[in-house]
Amino acid sequence: MGGLDVASQPARNFFNVTVMLCPLTGRFTEEKADFHPRSWLSKYRRTSIGYLTKMLLFYHGIGIILLIAGSVLIEQALPDYEQPSLPRSLSSVLAAGPMEETIFFGIPFYIVGNAYFVLVTGTVWVGIHLFNTDTLSVNSLAFGNLLFVLPSLFFSLRTWISGKGWFSVITHSAWNGIFFAAGCSVGEFTCTAIDRDIGVTVISLALSAGLLGATYVLHRRKENKER
Repeated sequence: MGGLDVASQPARNFFNVTVMLCPLTGRFTEEKADFHPRSWLSKYRRTSIGYLTKMLLFYHGIGIILLIAGSVLIEQALPDYEQPSLPRSLSSVLAAGPMEETIFFGIPFYIVGNAYFVLVTGTVWVGIHLFNTDTLSVNSLAFGNLLFVLPSLFFSLRTWISGKGWFSVITHSAWNGIFFAAGCSVGEFTCTAIDRDIGVTVISLALSAGLLGATYVLHRRKENKER
């Protein structure tokens, strides 16, 4: 009997290692499936904070690649192109996260409940970024800005329909804050803590809070209907 236990020990070890690797393999399979473009209009297979962070980095990584490649092409196609540089305030870029996420993703989803409709409103959101400039001249439109946020459309859409819109709001504002700090540090644009007109800051913050409140009410109403 003792000899049988010793002989079976390698098999037991192999079995234990296999059991440990199976969850890892399963998780990688889920991530690989969520990375595939066929899944870009569907819910995430998992919604833990760590998993959502991986999806965030995936889509924003694509955005950075599009930004770099697009900037090279734009400079070749438009030799006189000038990257738009508008004054920015910390309060406005942080408030933009809740406002954009609720107006173009959260509220449309909770009212209509259709991912394709949110795709339309999200596309409008992407298009607006092209006009983040002080002139409508083709040589000063924000092409790079548009290319960068294009993949983020799918991140926000999928995060909202997966029931984790709060994560999209927080990361949107955080990402805006990071780019604001980076742009200020290199002098890419004029930076202030709040808008020159304090009334604009108050209105933007109040609007953000109001939109978040309205979105939460719609969220609870949707939950109550599904019960």
